[in-house]
Amino acid sequence: KSLFDSADLTRMVRPLVKKTIIKKRRAKFFRQDSDRRITVKPSWRKPKGIDSPVRRRFKGYPLMPSIGYGSNKKTRHLLPNGLKKFIVYNVKDVELLLMHNRSFVAEIAHNVSVRKRTQIIERAGQLSVTVTNASAKFR
Repeated sequence: KSLFDSADLTRMVRPLVKKTIIKKRRAKFFRQDSDRRITVKPSWRKPKGIDSPVRRRFKGYPLMPSIGYGSNKKTRHLLPNGLKKFIVYNVKDVELLLMHNRSFVAEIAHNVSVRKRTQIIERAGQLSVTVTNASAKFR
């Protein structure tokens, strides 16, 4: 019997309150001239030139990020299932989520070994804690 066949792991824990997540902007902010030059990467950097039309916020030029694009405080960091992510390194960390399994899901850290992963997944199933990447690193 596989570790993933148990019915405990497949059932999803429902969040206490399911709020609809509304993003003010879905498109990413790209760096000025990143579409024209290979050396300029698209990751956002604030334009600092004195004549920069992006910095001066001219019509027809790319938008700059500002505080107004921020997410709602109540829905910030929420996953689509309505729960927040908690990174887990060992079995002891999973037990912290015992009373909070309706508001947090466990995500096993990338540097955890396969042996510890199996222990974490097993314990999470007993405590009915959802693990987002339960099938990672298993071949």
